[in-house]
Amino acid sequence: MSTRTLIRGGLVITASDETHADVLMEDGRIAALAASGTPAAEAFTAERTVDATGKYVIPGGVDAHTHMELPFGGTFASDTFETGTRAAAWGGTTTIVDFAVQSVGHTLREGLDAWHAKAEGNCAIDYAFHMIVSDVNQETLKEMDLLVEEGVTSFKQFMAYPGVFYSDDGQILRAMQRSADNGGLIMMHAENGIAIDVLVEQALARGETDPRYHGEVRKALLEAEATHRAIRLAQVAGAPLYVVHVSATEAVAELARARDDGLPVFGETCPQYLFLSTDNLAEPDFEGAKYVCSTPLRPKEHQAALWRGLRTNDLQVVSTDHCPFCFSGQKELGRGDFSKIPNGLPGVENRMDLLHQAVLDGHIGRRRWIEIACATPARMFGLYPKKGTIAPGADADVVIYDPAAEQVMSAGTHHMNVDYSAYEGKRVTGRVETVFSRGVPVVTDREYTGHAGHGVYTPRSTCQYLN
Repeated sequence: MSTRTLIRGGLVITASDETHADVLMEDGRIAALAASGTPAAEAFTAERTVDATGKYVIPGGVDAHTHMELPFGGTFASDTFETGTRAAAWGGTTTIVDFAVQSVGHTLREGLDAWHAKAEGNCAIDYAFHMIVSDVNQETLKEMDLLVEEGVTSFKQFMAYPGVFYSDDGQILRAMQRSADNGGLIMMHAENGIAIDVLVEQALARGETDPRYHGEVRKALLEAEATHRAIRLAQVAGAPLYVVHVSATEAVAELARARDDGLPVFGETCPQYLFLSTDNLAEPDFEGAKYVCSTPLRPKEHQAALWRGLRTNDLQVVSTDHCPFCFSGQKELGRGDFSKIPNGLPGVENRMDLLHQAVLDGHIGRRRWIEIACATPARMFGLYPKKGTIAPGADADVVIYDPAAEQVMSAGTHHMNVDYSAYEGKRVTGRVETVFSRGVPVVTDREYTGHAGHGVYTPRSTCQYLN
């Protein structure tokens, strides 16, 4: 049985176009588009018609950086694949790319299988995986080739967290050389973790234990130094590089310089760096712990460089690095020692709305909103045009967005499984109304109509900026 849904009268916004058009969805895909009111549009027929007059019709968001159920600091991220993908749907995101983790002493395959087991049958929206590489050896390098062939085409390494995820320069170079051969993309957490650990030790010895010192020891210069080093190692290896969660002016400058030199180097930032700052980390009574993440929040003056980087395309993607820990019982593990606060913030539900607010605030244009939140992450990680756009043949991942609705962000109303909001009390204009995932309504007129298990695993091709 073919099922058709017609969305009439909305302003269809993609990374390249804005047009008043009717969108016909059939069997989970976009079947056709036609300008509203034209004979072609009038000829569309469907079992179900949705009126989007006065609304935007946009592609479902692609969040290319989430950590559902991540083990960290003796606990686990509080969102499961079920709760986290449901919250993502509420926020207009219809695809996540989560990180499977290789533990030291284990194979990539073991890590990937473990993450498949967590996600399968539990997701409200479609999902894919990157692979965190924690143990570079000859077997790991061979496995990277096999994973690329089966659609896990990106590998994350850490210059931070010695003793946990950390890779030294030699291990990084070997993995980059392998990705240069197999078409994979290395994603880098660029912070000088060895130097940071010295500063942490010294701060604690001085009795500087509050959350704000987390930001002070993880210095912007150590992010910039690691970013520079990652770029040069990638250059030596002849490999592309994607730097995750860029937070500092100096790190943006390193990326801009590399891109000006014609290197295949890409950068991502996150809403927390665009909208929050060290003022939040310094909130009294341990409230600052809510904002502990790495790279850390920076002083407000860094925000201008991040917005500029998004406008000039020195930064290409806004993902969330969604990795929530409850304040009660999880963030509190670090009372009296900021180094024991689990690193991570909730945000998968807030990204599309915060970036729409950025359009209204004049930081970016409407098409750029869709570009950095939908189209570019899909292209970067081999999902385009299946994901990230509204075009015939694309998956019918479509959001009807009310650009005039006002909302106040709050833990009292969000759907993420965490007991606080990083944006508590923030007023924004714009709100998701209805969300389709492969043509199936998962949010309908602000009611959740999806279910765990609708979302399917989606293998990826290699980075589409390198072909």
